[in-house]
Amino acid sequence: MELLPALGPKGEFRTKSTSTVTDVAGADVAELSLVPALYVSSTLAALRRASSLAAGDRIDAMTRAAVMFATGTLGGQSAEEYQYSTSRVGGVPISAVRAATATIVDRMSKVRESLGCARPGGAVGDWRDPSARTGTAVWTRRGDVFAVHAAGNSPAPHGTWPEALALGYRVAVRPSSRDPFTPYRLVTALRAAGFPDDHVVFLPADHAAADVILRGADLGIVYGGEEVVKKYEKDPRVLAQGPGRSKILLTAGTDWRQHLDVIVESVSVDGGMSCMNATGVFVEGDPAPLAEAIAGRLASLPALPPQDEKAVLPVQPLAAARAIEAYLLRKASTARTWLGGDGIVHDLGDGSAALSPAVYELDDPAAPQAGAEMPFPCVWVAPWTPGAGIAPLRDTLVLTAITQDARLVDRLLAEPSISNVYIGGRPTHWMAPGVPHDGYLADFLMRNKGVIRDAAG
Repeated sequence: MELLPALGPKGEFRTKSTSTVTDVAGADVAELSLVPALYVSSTLAALRRASSLAAGDRIDAMTRAAVMFATGTLGGQSAEEYQYSTSRVGGVPISAVRAATATIVDRMSKVRESLGCARPGGAVGDWRDPSARTGTAVWTRRGDVFAVHAAGNSPAPHGTWPEALALGYRVAVRPSSRDPFTPYRLVTALRAAGFPDDHVVFLPADHAAADVILRGADLGIVYGGEEVVKKYEKDPRVLAQGPGRSKILLTAGTDWRQHLDVIVESVSVDGGMSCMNATGVFVEGDPAPLAEAIAGRLASLPALPPQDEKAVLPVQPLAAARAIEAYLLRKASTARTWLGGDGIVHDLGDGSAALSPAVYELDDPAAPQAGAEMPFPCVWVAPWTPGAGIAPLRDTLVLTAITQDARLVDRLLAEPSISNVYIGGRPTHWMAPGVPHDGYLADFLMRNKGVIRDAAG
């Protein structure tokens, strides 16, 4: 088995308390050291005492770390071995793990440009800037220590939190048991690239110690389901990242046949496991032909082990897959089934199961199922009319609006609960460095201070 120690402010830390990481078939893959609450507290104190590297040195180290993460042997694992382990444990198709690796590398390599996009145009990054002689805004941190309760559904979100390190925060990462490999590899790469051990740490922990990580940091980010969002939504120090409930809208005057590729890709890319995968598709007109066409495309996706080069569907332990199936069938009991009516579990014969796609038709755009996000390609197709307005489209991470109605686009952009609006035939999973995801992370991490200094200074 792989041995994954904690990575503390003084290097590796192995504990008597461990957690065994198993793959989707139940085989032991890694042993993860679990740090106690007292160690967490002392680690956060060490991070708080540390001084940040100079801004240019941070960016240079981040660029070096991106190359190491992509190609190097880190913690005894080659890049290929890391991707295999991540695929087998998380059930993520290995092609999706490779794509996520590329996303992380791209974001880290372009962190200077991304932070430049996030910084307000009227602000500078240093009080020494000549503009401070006449008065300016200086963009500065809201704290010193940032905590990350990492995502487990995909490695891709790990491309975001390194921005905090680039801004001068010291960062403590608590990994998900579904993917401890990505943060371990990333922290190892960042240290090898030049960040001191007391700047970025890897802290596997049980729930009690995990709470200590968040309480002891100045700011934090957590990933999870609806229960996680509800737990932290009133805490201004914590940024909660929950379900995306991404959607596609096709209004009258658009031919869905011309956009079927984009729709199917939005639903199914990367195994349908991301918050950016489309959960609901709303069409002005009869939804049945579109639902039938989506089902026809998705029905051909093969059920394979996640490490198979041709795998495109997520894989879960068989018992977990059965539980997801039971929940889905209860949820869909009043919907018209186009795909998945006989169940979505495809037993792979080794204790694991692939989750096959499901397509359902709703008769009301306000039906609650339209916001039911599942960890596999599952889509709810519903009718929409201008009279329904934007209410069914709220609470959405990404909305792809295939429409010629400029006034409708204005309303969608003005709606606070819709984070991103993609106009035209853009898949919901599109993203790029410098373009906000759920806002910029820096919006949460930074603030502006007014500064003026003597003209002679």
